[in-house]
Amino acid sequence: MQTDMSRHLKRLIVLLTLGLAGCGDPFERPGTWHLEGVNDANLRAMVADPHDLEEGVSEPGSDGRLAAGAVARLRTGQVKALPDTGISKVGGGGAAATAAPSGSAAGGV
Repeated sequence: MQTDMSRHLKRLIVLLTLGLAGCGDPFERPGTWHLEGVNDANLRAMVADPHDLEEGVSEPGSDGRLAAGAVARLRTGQVKALPDTGISKVGGGGAAATAAPSGSAAGGV
């Protein structure tokens, strides 16, 4: 009787395995969400005028000289440094680290 039970269990496992093998990828079924083209669809939904995606719109009152200068500096390797905002630097420590520059006797390691 034990052999009949194990034979039926093996048949059940084989049938289940064959049944599941035919399912395929659930994301390939018709009607499911697909990743392709999602960014383009989102942009089209967010833009007020779809023509803006084909040709940009200038800012009112701007002739583009400021942007053109920035591009020219980028291409020639003369990019301007960002202004220092006065915010403390990342990785600062306690009072000893801010009291003296690193490398000196008071704040150096």
